[in-house]
Amino acid sequence: MGARFVDEVGFGFSWISPEPGFMQRCSHAILAGGKVWLIDPVIEDGVLERARELGEPAGVVQLLDRHGRDCARVAELLGVPHLEVPGTAPDGAPFEVIPVLHRRRWHEVALWVPEHRALVCAEAVGTAQFYRAPSERLAVHPMLRLTPPRSLLVLEPEHIFVGHGEGVHDGASAALRDAVDHARRRALPWLWAGLRAHGPLRRR
Repeated sequence: MGARFVDEVGFGFSWISPEPGFMQRCSHAILAGGKVWLIDPVIEDGVLERARELGEPAGVVQLLDRHGRDCARVAELLGVPHLEVPGTAPDGAPFEVIPVLHRRRWHEVALWVPEHRALVCAEAVGTAQFYRAPSERLAVHPMLRLTPPRSLLVLEPEHIFVGHGEGVHDGASAALRDAVDHARRRALPWLWAGLRAHGPLRRR
């Protein structure tokens, strides 16, 4: 089974790797400033060819220290720079780098693409099932629910691409604010839902 293509928008696309299924690892190719940027990519059949069809590749951006994935390999294959958790955007880049988290074992940034009002996140927010409480479309990472990434709320995106799950392209700004503002309050509902779905409370 190959990658599943999602987030089909006029300026790019994403793909979800088939394994491991529950993680819904999502990679992105975004056309901005006339060139294509690949973000946290995992190599799957056909994705690099499709990225080239979208436009001339400009670089590979790794948003999270532990999201090495296939970033270095993709950059080598395409002959473009590998920007590993950059502190700032390179000169002339069509995006801004947004600091998200800087801890000993968790260094993460996000990208803001003004041209498309698009926010690209690695881990801080996601839509995969293991992120979400029952009422959530978009959710803060389980390990960040008590200290949600409020720095993201300075943005009002129309599109949100995430590293785990499909993106949000309808009411994205409201979904982001809802996820961050209610992350702590929904920690117990999230835990309860997880126990019911995967733990000892699961119905047999």
